[in-house]
Amino acid sequence: MTTLSVVVPMFNETAVIPALVTRLRPVLDALGEVYEVVAVDDGSRDDTVSVLLDHGRDWPQLRVIRLRRNSGHQAALTAGLHRAVGRWVVSLDADLQDPPEVIADMLRVAREDGVDVVYGVRGDRSTDTAFKRNTARAYYWAMRRLVGAEMPAQAGDFRLLSRDVIEVLRRLPERAPVYRLLVPSLGFPSTEVRYVRAARAAGETKYPLLRMVALAWESTASFSAAPLRLATWLGMYSFLLCLALIAFGMVAYVAGATIPGWTSMFVAVLLLSGVQLVCLGLLGDYIGRIYATVQNRPTFHVGFDSLDDVPRTATVVPESIGDESRAPDLRPVIGARG
Repeated sequence: MTTLSVVVPMFNETAVIPALVTRLRPVLDALGEVYEVVAVDDGSRDDTVSVLLDHGRDWPQLRVIRLRRNSGHQAALTAGLHRAVGRWVVSLDADLQDPPEVIADMLRVAREDGVDVVYGVRGDRSTDTAFKRNTARAYYWAMRRLVGAEMPAQAGDFRLLSRDVIEVLRRLPERAPVYRLLVPSLGFPSTEVRYVRAARAAGETKYPLLRMVALAWESTASFSAAPLRLATWLGMYSFLLCLALIAFGMVAYVAGATIPGWTSMFVAVLLLSGVQLVCLGLLGDYIGRIYATVQNRPTFHVGFDSLDDVPRTATVVPESIGDESRAPDLRPVIGARG
């Protein structure tokens, strides 16, 4: 039985793969455990898959999964977690900012402490830019306020999960999981391993400002109703302001003051319309999520899995929750979260 699976989402990581293999393979070989490395290519436009397959010829434990289109980091991570077979599963980014050497510590701590989750916590982020550190600090502060203090500060997607946690994640009806929030919310026994975050080994960051903002919104909308409550409070303040304007108009009318009617009407309409549009926009986002869930469309498409040896033409295979059995003809599978 495979003891350890290491899931590595990748997108345009040709430049960093040699360094990743050079550092990761000795660490895993030294464990003395049966392991696999599940490299999930998220629809890369460079030679990521070719380079991975070349390394796989000399490294039989390296398994390559390719998604047919770029589905996003969390979707690629989901594909890897759902198809990993190890008793323990580690998720690791390919950029080597999270050191593979910590995996041995994670596995040891999980066994000694009897926990199901070991978070890799960034104790030192001095290699990151000041902007990156400050935005990350703001993100974790906001998420801990919205979601709860059980979310470890400075813990990204570098973690070790037991098979029990993986099976629970497979059965959850999450279409857009944010694992740094979802895993702590499950309540499994956990602990932390701290490490020094390194500089990116090669290539460019896959989380520029826009993606960081998108992650923050996805985290907020998926785990908190705070935006809906914000819409409610905006509506209440607007109503109180309207009452104040009505009172002002009545006092001005009794006092005989001349107030252009069209001006007050214009301001009131603008005020109410603006607040209503903001509220409708927030509500519309949540309704859109409900609509996407009802459609139940797959969020990632597996083109092939190198474990199947020979890539073939993709065939749609219905997949029930928690069941990822492979057909005898080894057809590629379209995977869905949850």
